[in-house]
Amino acid sequence: MNRLAQRAFRIVSLTLLALFLSACATKPPAPDGSLETFVLQEDLLGKTIGTGNFSAIDGTSRDFVAYMDGQWDGKALTLIEDFEYADGVKERKTWTFTQLPNGEFSGVREDVVGTARGYQDGDVFRLEYIMAIPNDDGTPGRKVSFKDVLAKQSDGVIRNDAVVGMWGVRVGSVNLIINKSP
Repeated sequence: MNRLAQRAFRIVSLTLLALFLSACATKPPAPDGSLETFVLQEDLLGKTIGTGNFSAIDGTSRDFVAYMDGQWDGKALTLIEDFEYADGVKERKTWTFTQLPNGEFSGVREDVVGTARGYQDGDVFRLEYIMAIPNDDGTPGRKVSFKDVLAKQSDGVIRNDAVVGMWGVRVGSVNLIINKSP
C-alpha cells in the first residue's frame, strides 16, 4: 500500500472506531409515542409486575418476570424486586433510592458497585450504575454498566429499557414492561 492509501485507511479506521465506541456508550433513547412524566417515588409505589428479557451479544437471552413492591417514606423509595427467570432461577434484589437536595436520587442495591445515579430527563427517568455479575460460586464477578431509561406511556404502562456495557462497549440490553399488579 502506498503512503497516501495507508494514511486514508488509518483515518477511516479511526473514524469508524470512534463512531462505534461513541454509539456503544450512549444512553438509550426515550421510547416513541405519547408519554407522561415518570416520577420514581410515585410510579413504582405499591405492587407492580414487569415482564422482560435480557439479551447479550454472545447470544444469551433470558426471559423473566419481576414482582416489585415499592414503599416511599418521604425521603427514600425502597423497591423489593423478586425475579423469576424462565430457566427456573429466582432471586430477590432490594433497591433503596434516596432523594438528594438537587432532586436527583442516589441508589444502592446488593449487586451495585458504589451508588447508582437517578435523575429526571424531561418526561423520562434515567438510572446509571455499575453492577457486579456474580460468579458461579456467588462471589462478585465482572462489572458491567447499566444505563436505564424509564418511561410512562399515556396508558400507564412503564417501559424500562437498558443498555448494558463493558469497557465502553455495548454488550447487552434489557427490556422490561411494568404494569400495576391486579
